[in-house]
Amino acid sequence: MTILCQPADVPADLISSIGTGVRSVDDLGAALLALSEDPTENLIVVGPAVETGQALEFSARLRLERPAIGVILIRERVDVTVLTDAIRAGVREVVAAGDNAALSAACDHSRALSGHVHGHDEGEPTHHGKVVTVFSAKGGCGKTTVAINLAAALAASETHRICVVDLDLAFGDVAISVQLDPVRTISDALPMAGHLDTTGAASLVTSYRPGLDMLLAPVTPGDAEKIPASLVGELLAVLRGMYDFVVVDTPAQFSEHVLTAMDVSDHHVLLTTPDTPAMKNLRITLDMLDLLSYSRGIRSVVVNRSDSKVGLSAGDVERVVRSTIDGHVPSSRNVPISINKGTPIVIATPTHPVSQAIARFARERVLSQSEPVRHRPFARRGAGRR
Repeated sequence: MTILCQPADVPADLISSIGTGVRSVDDLGAALLALSEDPTENLIVVGPAVETGQALEFSARLRLERPAIGVILIRERVDVTVLTDAIRAGVREVVAAGDNAALSAACDHSRALSGHVHGHDEGEPTHHGKVVTVFSAKGGCGKTTVAINLAAALAASETHRICVVDLDLAFGDVAISVQLDPVRTISDALPMAGHLDTTGAASLVTSYRPGLDMLLAPVTPGDAEKIPASLVGELLAVLRGMYDFVVVDTPAQFSEHVLTAMDVSDHHVLLTTPDTPAMKNLRITLDMLDLLSYSRGIRSVVVNRSDSKVGLSAGDVERVVRSTIDGHVPSSRNVPISINKGTPIVIATPTHPVSQAIARFARERVLSQSEPVRHRPFARRGAGRR
């Protein structure tokens, strides 16, 4: 049963949007009493008639006492201040009054997250998902496209929960590639730095489709500089406890944030295209990773647009980069078409050669790695930046 706190006559369409088994109460005190009577309750919807400050205090209290409970706030007006304060207080979603479709989706999303958080509260073994970082030192190789489609391929079985993290903090393209509205981004985690938990992280992600969520890059100029690398590490640590796979899309440069992601990664997907500048940068990347003492056992090299007629064979690519190629993704004009439509090609056309190549790589190189191969961050820290 879901609790709706709204001290007024409740419209029937509001209740139907929340779902079945809705229990209406007049105030937050009555909501607390209802919670004490039902220890299995996991969702409270706070209506627009409840004062915002009281609702946020209520949510902050629940976040500490019963973190598996989701709070959804309905407001007559939703602005940046309300969203920021709500995220800080642990509210999972803020929905505009009258947007019943958004309210229904928010309730479904919150219930799914509560089920996951509740599992940890019951003393079950700690979930330890895998972090997969997609990197290329040269722009234009298709990192974002590969990262999103790899995540979609991992989520295709509907048995895994996947989160894509857009770590290109200044120029991230994940949101626009799948046509998501970046209402919540990584920058909203700043007030939670140092004490981020599952409930806080859940309030940051944007649901794309069942089993596939996105943590989007900031959209406000200057926000990228505010995000410390330590917060990236904290986010990834919490997210891997919530998801089976966390796929990290990166900028085309080694930065403190990228190296932090690589430190905690179970798999490095290193991307190139069959052209001399990209292969040169890949060779430098491989040398750098060796210098920083990352394990070669967690490394996969993928050639994107591998069938481009540029005078280089697969053997030529292997000789230039001096590494085995673990994945070949063909080129196709259908890929930019799928991007422009906002639907990953793995989802739009699963039988397409590009989709099959990415799904095969996901199956043979990511899913088949049953145990994470850990490296030693200490060696990387000592060698990398003194």
